[in-house]
Amino acid sequence: MGQFGNVVFIVWRESIEALLVIGILQAWLGQQGEEGRTRGRAFLWAGVGAGLLGACALGGALILFGDQLDDDRQQLFQTLLMLVAAGLIVQMVVWMRRHGRTLKRDLESALQQAADTSNWWGVFTLAAIAVAREGGETVVFLAGTLSAAHGAALVSAGLAALAGLGLAVLSYLALQWGSRILSWRLFFRITEVMLLLLAGALLLTGADNLVALGYLPRLSGRLWDASGLLSDGGGIGGLFSSLTGWRARPDLTELIVFLAYWGAMVWLLYRPQTASR
Repeated sequence: MGQFGNVVFIVWRESIEALLVIGILQAWLGQQGEEGRTRGRAFLWAGVGAGLLGACALGGALILFGDQLDDDRQQLFQTLLMLVAAGLIVQMVVWMRRHGRTLKRDLESALQQAADTSNWWGVFTLAAIAVAREGGETVVFLAGTLSAAHGAALVSAGLAALAGLGLAVLSYLALQWGSRILSWRLFFRITEVMLLLLAGALLLTGADNLVALGYLPRLSGRLWDASGLLSDGGGIGGLFSSLTGWRARPDLTELIVFLAYWGAMVWLLYRPQTASR
């Protein structure tokens, strides 16, 4: 349950980012003349299609590569995908924190340059990069968390992904209509916390796998047992664990990874920005 809830969440959040960029491009094109609007929108949707194809190609390549590996190497490959997915989530949060305020202005500036030179390939490129970036991150996340799934589990994951996409469209429309109630800024602040918790959970799971494979040492036995308070073995505790990385009976390796991760997040998000010269 927790795993597929993660699928819904990550597809929802990544799709909203892509929809935001597409919405900005679409709104800007709506302000152009008839000819520019028609040509620009053709390039816009061609770019969206190209981005989707790129993300699908990445997914196919990851599946084909993983199928060629033996069991131990496949487990290592799945673990590496988890760690890459965690890194991409962190990178996305940090990037949005630094560039979210100027995203609309920067996009419109690039679009105006494209319009001034009648170079509508700029619109195509912006749309393709936005969709491919968010789609690629989604593909890596799904590959890392669902690489061991088969049969009915894969069908459930597909339905969860479609549900996430549908929720993203509804959320995007709701935020457009009700921006006075819940601003985009507040929305991204809330979801970035959820994303950082999810990235931490992926990182801890990856560390556990590396310990099991012998690539990391288990530095101690269990340091404490909080399973009486909230177990991480199943039910609500298992869902909470998959969303946040909660460990009821952590060892020293898990504790070090947890503290190092959150220390790094505080530094990345709150360090003073160097003024550009």
